[in-house]
Amino acid sequence: MKNIKGFKDCYGCGVCAIVCSRKAITIQLNESGFYVPVLDSSLCTNCGLCAEVCAFNNDVKALDKCNIKAYGAWSNNSHVRNRCSSGGVGYELGRYLIKEGYKVCAVKYNTEKQRAEHYIAKDENELMLSVGSKYIQSYTVDAFKSINRKEKYLVTGTPCQIDSFRRYIRKFKVEDNFVLMDFFCHSVPSMLAWKKYVQFVEEKVGPIVYASWRNKFTGWHDSWAMAMDGAKSVADAADSNEFYDICVPEKKHSYNSRLSEGDIFYKLFLGDYCCNPACQKNCKYKYDSSSADIRIGDFWGQTYVNDEEGVSAVAAFSEKGNRILNLLDCTLIAHSFETVAEGQMKNNAKKAYVASLILKALKDEKTSEATISRLFKIESILRLPSRIINKLYRMLWIKK
Repeated sequence: MKNIKGFKDCYGCGVCAIVCSRKAITIQLNESGFYVPVLDSSLCTNCGLCAEVCAFNNDVKALDKCNIKAYGAWSNNSHVRNRCSSGGVGYELGRYLIKEGYKVCAVKYNTEKQRAEHYIAKDENELMLSVGSKYIQSYTVDAFKSINRKEKYLVTGTPCQIDSFRRYIRKFKVEDNFVLMDFFCHSVPSMLAWKKYVQFVEEKVGPIVYASWRNKFTGWHDSWAMAMDGAKSVADAADSNEFYDICVPEKKHSYNSRLSEGDIFYKLFLGDYCCNPACQKNCKYKYDSSSADIRIGDFWGQTYVNDEEGVSAVAAFSEKGNRILNLLDCTLIAHSFETVAEGQMKNNAKKAYVASLILKALKDEKTSEATISRLFKIESILRLPSRIINKLYRMLWIKK
């Protein structure tokens, strides 16, 4: 295939847009709320570079499988460990490499544009913006384009973003300048789901000036949480700083919600109601399949079931990755990969029965929280064993 024209449900990693010297490709949200490439055929020379670097277009991943080194790990700095979603290893990796002369291409949340986006951190203060998971698809293009291939970088992202990025730097023979890190990935949800959720929250607290996923204020194992701050007015939001710690307290209203209490966004995301079709059909990067030097996540399972401070699941997929891990200010406990990856997905995300109805509801500006909740209840019924559904049907028929 000479170019990415006709790609309908790709990963949306954005690497095709940065490799194209003709600027023939832009990355846009499609009607279902996912980033996709849009090709201007009048500018395309059919050089084939976009298809060559595309993870979606290549069946074989960019990095050969190796002897994986796996660890349970956490930062030795209790403040870092507390602020991060799991054990803080991702932050410690970035902090160490910055001291070694690297820049970090990581992800932050942009409250003005209501999106996650890659950015370049040059020091520890800028790196702090990347702390915490962001369970929405990130916009990569601006940050990826700003990378100077002659300099050294840590680049983080979803497994598909990292696979494409490795193909990109390999094309220019600069792999040695980069350390690549991905994570155990469930899928990416539609941006329609996130924007609908923000709409619901802003009705309660005003324009969002801060958002934090996976806050551990009630412990790590119940950390599927959302902590958001809203300004009382748009004018107050303009006065608030991007750094949460120095937002004016009296101008904030707080919103806290958890999956264990029925949080709508996490139910939409983890219930597979709004997954990217590529995540469901064509993900090649589950479990022990990665093109990164290092993969991180949460160390679920039984090994640290009583730990509420947070433990990172860490796997080195290259000798470079393993060497760097052992230089971090972290405690590393070696385990088998199977132990470290316990609780991580081995197969692609499935599609919920009412996914099409959910998507339709998310597109409607008038859809209420109550409507979404009713669709969740319908899904719960459809997931019951057929014998129970038949019994319920007979009971309802008799009553009629």
